Amino acid sequence: MSVVSLLGVKVLNNPAPFDAKYQFEITFECLEPLQKDLEWKLTYVGSATSSEHDQELDSLLVGPIPVGVNKFIFEADSPNLKRIPTSEILGVTVILLSCSYDDREFVRVGYYVNNEYDTEEMNDDPPAKPIIEKVRRHVLAEKPRVTRFAIKWDSEDSAPAEFPPEQPEADVVEDDGTAYGAEEEELEAAEAGADEGGDAGPEDAEDEEMAGAEDTAGPSAPKAEDEESDAGSEDLEAESSGSEEEDIEEEEGEGEDMEMGEDGEGAAHTEAGKGEKLQGQHPGEVMVH
Repeated sequence: MSVVSLLGVKVLNNPAPFDAKYQFEITFECLEPLQKDLEWKLTYVGSATSSEHDQELDSLLVGPIPVGVNKFIFEADSPNLKRIPTSEILGVTVILLSCSYDDREFVRVGYYVNNEYDTEEMNDDPPAKPIIEKVRRHVLAEKPRVTRFAIKWDSEDSAPAEFPPEQPEADVVEDDGTAYGAEEEELEAAEAGADEGGDAGPEDAEDEEMAGAEDTAGPSAPKAEDEESDAGSEDLEAESSGSEEEDIEEEEGEGEDMEMGEDGEGAAHTEAGKGEKLQGQHPGEVMVH
């Protein structure tokens, strides 16, 4: 279980000019006293094709952390334009707000950021060289992507398992390949026995009765076949719809990422900048390094 849980992140100045500072109001809960500080970072992804253009906008150490719910303001500078390719300044990019304890990252929040001109005319016909004074950024704060990581805190008991638990019963289970081969052999043997036993009396009797029914029933036999085929098609449709529902449920159940609303419903993580103040339910001093 995580000792620190991120309860909410609110983007304060949004939308804002491209060169304005980033400001976040971060709320988190601490369940037990910590021996070290929390480190927050904010990273700007400068290019979608290479990580070499990523830049850390700011980092901040927050502590000591009182037990309970805490809140503080985190500020970070705007990205350095010299480290961003000219073709990547406008358009959609990503910022990452993350928090680490003892150099171990335990939460990360990613936001999409859209950089565009403040007029439709310039967006329709942008100049060859971007005019930063007229570019505004819009952080999609309503749809953050939150990722959590299990880490070791102060006690050894909090360390996540390095290896999966032992499963002795797994050695007793018969190998799937062996079982599959045995089933194939049984099926072939059953088919061979059916071919050899073609003189069986009851089967001949059934064939004769069916032949007699065809002579007397006339055109009613195809109708029965149609009913059987209709019944078969209904079963296939039912099975198909059931499998589709199972696929949808499986798709909805996948994924570790969670969405967190701007008002703090959920958990959030990202690399961030300057924090001004830490407030908790329990009084305690906060030192920013």
